[in-house]
Amino acid sequence: MTVLEIRQLHLWRGELHVLRGVSFAVGPGQCLQLTGPNGAGKSTLLRAVAGLLPMAEGQILWRGADCSRSAAALQRECAYLGHLSGQKAELSALENLAYLCGLRRPCGEAELSAALDGAGVPGGAQRRPLRQLSAGQQRRVSLARVRLQRAPLWLLDEPVSNLDTQGQSLFAAMLSAHLDAGGLAVIATHQPLPVAEPALLRLELAA
Repeated sequence: MTVLEIRQLHLWRGELHVLRGVSFAVGPGQCLQLTGPNGAGKSTLLRAVAGLLPMAEGQILWRGADCSRSAAALQRECAYLGHLSGQKAELSALENLAYLCGLRRPCGEAELSAALDGAGVPGGAQRRPLRQLSAGQQRRVSLARVRLQRAPLWLLDEPVSNLDTQGQSLFAAMLSAHLDAGGLAVIATHQPLPVAEPALLRLELAA
């Protein structure tokens, strides 16, 4: 079964004990919403689960296998979206997606363009350097990448930041489709999520 389980995760940033014994489990069709004040460790937790930060103690289990020391298995099936997009400003939206999605699987230009269209990035904007797009358009490019990766696990940090009302509705539909298909999501956001209980889980981190 596709399950993500975190057991007693501790993480330090210098002398600061950021995460103190965090535990949770997320199964197919479920979404865990991370909340808490600034500095509580929401972004840090997502980065640790994605294997981008070393933890001090605890276990990360994906499909029952311990990924605490090697996150490769989890990373192959994970779509991570942080505050920074990880995209190249001098490349176009199409070029960015071709490279980033090509790390997982081959994608033709027609598929890439269709994904951008679906994310609300029109044809003319798809070929312009990313630095010429608005912050909201750049976020839409990032959401198109998440969808194209076809990953069962989404780790998203404030995914609707810089999005207008239409963009937020697009993300809501995208998330609902992902969960309906049996996907999992862990999302750090204070915005309401379009997920009803019992599929919606919540975890509030303390500063």
